[in-house]
Amino acid sequence: MKKFSEVVDQNLGRLEQYVPVVAKVHGGTHPEFHDVKKLFDKISEKIKNIKSEKPNLDNELKQLREITKNYTVPDDVCESYESVYNMLEELDKSYKA
Repeated sequence: MKKFSEVVDQNLGRLEQYVPVVAKVHGGTHPEFHDVKKLFDKISEKIKNIKSEKPNLDNELKQLREITKNYTVPDDVCESYESVYNMLEELDKSYKA
């Protein structure tokens, strides 16, 4: 399993690009994604503002798991939506490791 810092380096930039677009495209039919975006924005801010390898993200990741039903991808979404959930799940798993 990759270390948290590796997953952040690999995925954070892509997530910052994808999350706002997915919220705009799918937010109407999947309003829960607006909550995903808010939580991602908090996570991203904490990662950038805290110089330690692992900021405290326990609460945000717990909420993400609840909102996304453990990163279950809805049937009617695009590949970008699926990619966001996959990258968030990878971030979550590496954080717990």
